Amino acid sequence: MGELFALTTAVTWAIAVILFKKSGEKVPPFALNFFRVAVSSVLFVLMFVIIRKPIFGVAPLTDYLILIASGVIAIAISDTLFHMCLNRVGAGLNAIVDGLYSPSIVFFAWLLLGERLGPWQLAGMGAVLLGVFIATRHAPPPGATRRQLIFGIIWGVLAMLTLGIGIVIAKPVLNRSPVLWATAVRQIGSFLAMLPVAILLPSRRKIFSHFRPSSSWKYMIPGTVIGSFLALILWIAGMKYTQASTAAILNQTSTIHIIIMATIFLGEPLTRRKIAAVVLTLVGIVMVLAG
Repeated sequence: MGELFALTTAVTWAIAVILFKKSGEKVPPFALNFFRVAVSSVLFVLMFVIIRKPIFGVAPLTDYLILIASGVIAIAISDTLFHMCLNRVGAGLNAIVDGLYSPSIVFFAWLLLGERLGPWQLAGMGAVLLGVFIATRHAPPPGATRRQLIFGIIWGVLAMLTLGIGIVIAKPVLNRSPVLWATAVRQIGSFLAMLPVAILLPSRRKIFSHFRPSSSWKYMIPGTVIGSFLALILWIAGMKYTQASTAAILNQTSTIHIIIMATIFLGEPLTRRKIAAVVLTLVGIVMVLAG
């Protein structure tokens, strides 16, 4: 059953990425991420009200502070960088860069937690990096320059690195906490951190204007519900009911789904260079997780 949850996670996340790409055509990265975090935080609060479980006052203060810090790094910062990358390089190339997700977690677990880093994992990281390098040699999307492509991929790499750091620093707390509760705290904490930033930014009127019903909601609302709420719950279920390494590999099949959907729904070209980058990235991910 866990394998089914993990595969469903990959499909739902791929759908969300396509919707986020369409949303990003009208909504700036920070505003879109702030909208996602705000709406999904409300959904998590409502879910805990319905199941009659408390969110606050059930763990030491240090656990909350660590989870909030994790949320700020891995959600507020990382997801904003993710949207910056997605807007510049398109969904297909962004999916290749996202292959750095697993290697970044393994690397920071080695660096910060002292976990083992074997030769297969090093070789897998090399394969993923080579796949990302091949992606940088891809022709820029229509209307974009090579400089924008390169900077977009840099934003994507930084998104995966901050995501990796954010998850690893929370790992000791996650090991002793209910995952659904920890996820809700991280999401709400990142919202509370982003709120004052949104208020202080010169573009605050524009940022908050996206909370009024508009044509952008056609993509923003389903993208948020599917990507920031439903996919997260399915991801948790996959991790719970099967081995973490198996779930992680199945989750990463989202790369294939995203590229196919980007070709069908966004008109992005499916080139030999892109296919080679995808194959290298997926092989590298399997090597990293199998090591």
